[in-house]
Amino acid sequence: MHTDTDALILIDIQNDFCPGGALAVKDGDAVVEPANDLAAHFNTVILTQDWHPAGHLSFASAHPGHRPYDMVQMPYGPQMLWPDHCVQGSAGAAFHPGLAPAVEKAQLVVRKGFRPHIDSYSAFFENDKVTPTGLAGALRERGIHRIYLAGLATDYCVAYSATDAARLGFEALIVEDACRAIDLHGSLTAARRDWMAAGVRSVSVADVLALAAPLASVA
Repeated sequence: MHTDTDALILIDIQNDFCPGGALAVKDGDAVVEPANDLAAHFNTVILTQDWHPAGHLSFASAHPGHRPYDMVQMPYGPQMLWPDHCVQGSAGAAFHPGLAPAVEKAQLVVRKGFRPHIDSYSAFFENDKVTPTGLAGALRERGIHRIYLAGLATDYCVAYSATDAARLGFEALIVEDACRAIDLHGSLTAARRDWMAAGVRSVSVADVLALAAPLASVA
């Protein structure tokens, strides 16, 4: 097992982000198996869940004359408009059914994007970069210093969460082969540049499991 100062955060592994969903990430369901494998090796597992009210202002449908993936200006800055997705209580907002082992092990679910007028990519802050979710405090109270992140999508919610984690003083590592990207207009390259500048490192599932193996064999 990883130490008690490590945590695994699984980002938005929900039906709407998987094939057939309203905002499907290509091969999004491919993260489910590695997410479960990773969760088995951490004592602290946290899930995030996109949780939008109907008519959320990040939805293109809330902006007559606009289409999904248009950029608009919000009071807090530029905002990508998305198809309606992860509406509270809908099947699309539910965790992927294959994620059940990780869901069962998770101690905390952080719901984000529930405020109607502001989106939330990061697990730590709304898109105004000021309003906190409370996750940082929860991690500090648990004595967590190092965070591994996996899930959907690499270039949006995973990248924003990892970058914020690093800026908040946590050691942040993205398990990149346990993530999948949207990659709109070079967004993955830009996200990688930003997270590297913030001090976030990329690792593989094999790297993470290898670190856990010696401790697991002693247990």
